Amino acid sequence: MLSAVDLSIQVPKENYSKQLPILHAELRVSLEKFLGKKKSLAILFEGWDAAGKGGAIKRLTERLDPRIYEVHGIAKPNEEELARHYLWRFWKRVPPWGRAVIFDRSWYGRVLVERIEGFALAAEWQRAYQEINEFEAQLISHGVRVIKFFLHISPAEQMRRFEERQNNPLKGHKITEEDWRNRDRLNEYLEAYDEMFARTNTLHAPWNIVAAENKYHARLNVIEKCIEMIK
Repeated sequence: MLSAVDLSIQVPKENYSKQLPILHAELRVSLEKFLGKKKSLAILFEGWDAAGKGGAIKRLTERLDPRIYEVHGIAKPNEEELARHYLWRFWKRVPPWGRAVIFDRSWYGRVLVERIEGFALAAEWQRAYQEINEFEAQLISHGVRVIKFFLHISPAEQMRRFEERQNNPLKGHKITEEDWRNRDRLNEYLEAYDEMFARTNTLHAPWNIVAAENKYHARLNVIEKCIEMIK
């Protein structure tokens, strides 16, 4: 799926600046209507390191009523979480009716980083595809709309962003040894992504792959897709 993504799409900053407030207004109205119907919303972001997940989330939420949503950055599980089923820490963050939750990384870590780094046994991550599909189906049956984004950039653009972060004192905190290690395992991640898309791109919770080479296009595309999927 990733090989078919057109990464050449460009949105000039001037066009972005004009479209963003229009989309913000439409999103706010659409979301308030959606959440008023015994519904809730779960939006998750996956993608390459430095693909712009944080920036997309910031633009998605910056004009929303902060009382109706939460953002959760998903890091390594703590001791309590490790002692439970891997989906437990996500179940406890499922929003009630009338609220939205946004995940920066998600339960798909089971079939990505945990698979590649060996944190999950082969039998564990192989059965996780069905577990995840069932988890998402249960959310949807309870009125939770699930929107899944994957932000895609080229290896060359990722390297450019890595070097920019490493050489900029104001952005140095955004680059870690883990980022470099993940880059060294690019082919393993490509294989894991392909299998993830093939086995979890369902009718009730499809993947939205966003061309993120141009950050302005990515941010607008994310908001547009959210509006489309909650109308």
